[in-house]
Amino acid sequence: MWSSSALILALCLLSEAASRVTSSVTLLKINLSERVPHMLDLVHRTHLPPAELSAAKSSYNTTLSSGLPLSTLKSLRKEWITSFKWEMEQESINQYHHFTTKVEGQDIHFIHEPSQDPNAVPIILLHGWPGSFLEMLPLIDLLTLKEPAVKESRHTSFNVVVPSLPGFGLSIPAPDGWTTSDTARIFNTLMTEVLGYQTYAVHGTDWGCAVAYELYGQFNTTVRAAHLNFLPFFPPNLEQLAALNITLSGAEVDEEKRSLDWQGAGSGYFAEQTTKPNTIGLALYDNPIGQLTWIAEKFILWSDPRRGSGPSVLTDNEILRVVSLYYLTHSFVSSVYIYAQNPGGFATKYTKAKTDAPLLYTSFNYNVGFWPKALVEEVGNLVYYTFQEFGGHFPALDNPPALAADISMIGKYWHQ
Repeated sequence: MWSSSALILALCLLSEAASRVTSSVTLLKINLSERVPHMLDLVHRTHLPPAELSAAKSSYNTTLSSGLPLSTLKSLRKEWITSFKWEMEQESINQYHHFTTKVEGQDIHFIHEPSQDPNAVPIILLHGWPGSFLEMLPLIDLLTLKEPAVKESRHTSFNVVVPSLPGFGLSIPAPDGWTTSDTARIFNTLMTEVLGYQTYAVHGTDWGCAVAYELYGQFNTTVRAAHLNFLPFFPPNLEQLAALNITLSGAEVDEEKRSLDWQGAGSGYFAEQTTKPNTIGLALYDNPIGQLTWIAEKFILWSDPRRGSGPSVLTDNEILRVVSLYYLTHSFVSSVYIYAQNPGGFATKYTKAKTDAPLLYTSFNYNVGFWPKALVEEVGNLVYYTFQEFGGHFPALDNPPALAADISMIGKYWHQ
């Protein structure tokens, strides 16, 4: 988070870019307070069962879990009513510099935080579902160093851009037929024409990794480095790994087991949101407790069991902040359409991106998908692969220092 000097720098960069393009950029102060009383009234008045059913099972093993436990939901609901303060969260969110612009008819919301280092690397950070731009906020201060990065240092400084995917948060819903390829195209326009960066790097997770991989392969003259912690390809099973003659270490065997557990019993939501997004979207549209139940399950089961401790900022308050954003921006329905509009978004056939740009990858221990190094090498110019013991599917929240350090390794391989 920066002072007024950073805002002046950001506006100067935007003004320079605006002179070359027709897209206008508008400074935005987020104010979603008007619907908060209605949201909290619904939370107050929602009746929950007095007791859990005897058949319900609670476990971090997805196969053994019946879903979000009633006790967890009651605890989250109580915190939402008694101690969660949207006004405080909104004030914190507004410490970053938010903008909107129109690209190809799509109103796009984004954060732009330039570094004070004149040699900083531009980078766009891409969230997935059920994430939002909030997911990437802990990375901003770690990547935009206040002092110029020391030459040869792995802690490269970055000019950070964090957009909301179409249909998420403050970006308008995508039109019918819109795919992650379309999102990649307008985000490349955002970076090169609206913001004026000739080359840049990209980081992506979940659906953000699908957009990032499109950028990495299809816009290979402007995207000159990529870091991922998820791949837009279905994770392999044990038979597929054996057929590829890939042998796993002990730690990798555990990661693979968790991946298979998710594939077998944790992906029911994927089928629902791919085939009937309107049903789940409308059912939960004006139902904050329903959205909390649907979303919190993913944040809890897909994350490190130690979330909220150590380096993790993935607390219950953070989950409530995310769900509040979904509810207050009316974006739950449009967000789940990313599944229906991209039924082949996670491919079964592995292909290699047509680029020589470096690819960096971090495998987090409790992620719901696992790809060994030998497979990641098949999809890009892999120069860096590492394993982080702490963290899961939302590493920007679960272990921001480790993720930021790995993203910063881009500096070692950066060549415009």
